[in-house]
Amino acid sequence: MAVLLSRLPHSDCLNLCHRVVDGLCGREPPRWADYSSTWSLQEWLELLSSLTTLFRLAVQSSNSDEEVLALLSDVGSSHAKAVLSVLRSRQEEICHALLDRTNSISSATLQDFEWQLKLALSSDKISSLHSPLLSLSLDVRDNGALQPVTMELSREELSKLINALEAANKVVLQLK
Repeated sequence: MAVLLSRLPHSDCLNLCHRVVDGLCGREPPRWADYSSTWSLQEWLELLSSLTTLFRLAVQSSNSDEEVLALLSDVGSSHAKAVLSVLRSRQEEICHALLDRTNSISSATLQDFEWQLKLALSSDKISSLHSPLLSLSLDVRDNGALQPVTMELSREELSKLINALEAANKVVLQLK
């Protein structure tokens, strides 16, 4: 990354880093066409990936300035300071974007479950199934609105749900 980043003037480095953060936060990322005279497509993809990973990991790990500068030790000091200044000025925004992405992944994981609706017409029908079912009622926030969700789960389905929620919780804890 050092050799690639050093090809840019300091002011352009700041602009590029802000655009990389924009892309990380779901807005328009930098375009190779704007930098095609500076880097080949392969170099561009490598630089973009390196910067995105650096921003993501520095925020996830809550790295100090010294730790970030150590990661950028092979980059010239003015460029390293530019990257660090963008990171610090937009750290909260990056954190929110990473949390939103994690929540989206968690929601998608839960939606991927194939829930089979088990209709029980009466309590005697439930007892004739000879398999215990859990009736679970949740209030799910979807685009700011709470929606009630009720489902009946077998032991296997409940186990899948618990595992998915635990996995999602681990990811959220790693981002804090």
